[in-house]
Amino acid sequence: MPIKTIIFDLDDTLLWDKHSVKTAFEKTCEYAQQICYIDAAELEEAVKIEARKLYEAYETYDYTVLIGINPFEGLWGTFDDPTESFQKMKEIIPAYRKEAWTKGLMTLGIDDATLGAELGERFVEERKKSPFVYEDTYAVLDELKDKYQLVLLTNGAPSLQNLKLEITPEIRPYFDLVIISGEFGKGKPKVELFEFMMDKAGITASEGIMVGDNLNTDIKGSAGVGMKNVWINREGKVNDTEVEPTYEVASLTEFLELLKTIE
Repeated sequence: MPIKTIIFDLDDTLLWDKHSVKTAFEKTCEYAQQICYIDAAELEEAVKIEARKLYEAYETYDYTVLIGINPFEGLWGTFDDPTESFQKMKEIIPAYRKEAWTKGLMTLGIDDATLGAELGERFVEERKKSPFVYEDTYAVLDELKDKYQLVLLTNGAPSLQNLKLEITPEIRPYFDLVIISGEFGKGKPKVELFEFMMDKAGITASEGIMVGDNLNTDIKGSAGVGMKNVWINREGKVNDTEVEPTYEVASLTEFLELLKTIE
């Protein structure tokens, strides 16, 4: 059956989220370096370690795993979403930001909670100012938009994923349907989310193809409903998992060429 719908992941598939996070960390840590003469790279690594420890200790951790929200999203998201678990996160996040940065500073011998709080808020602003999109994202979406139904299927909190779309406003108009895991209650790779998406899109598994960078969410989830998928492997990673993508490409441009052969 011909492919009718292309389902895209958002983070590190269309948006270069890793680069955005890296840039926000670098700018924030360079600011701290100017104030207290510590090594910016060492601070970045220390804060990441402390953030993960804190994040995994909160009562909301299992929920964040279910929805698909990582510790660094917690460092800049507001989680102003209606569910009880998101509201708990909303309460936790301000202290989490402050503590992650304060503990990171302490690792380097700086005991300054006021600076930790300042860096926590500075990181939020730097992340908002650092939206990066892959260089071929718009060209590929331009090529596809009038030929296929396009669906955006992303894990995360609605408030945060929508913010990412607000600061890259060119992306959303390409899509006929945007589905965020936090609105549904379960994230990729849960089969239920893919079934919900197919129902909303009005397609069967054979009429769609999933495109994403994550083997354990995008590829595993789509395979679970019998849908073809494409692993975007820009960094040339070795697949040491049991998840087998239908296709593997190194870029969105390469996916576009692959799609022509599939059709």
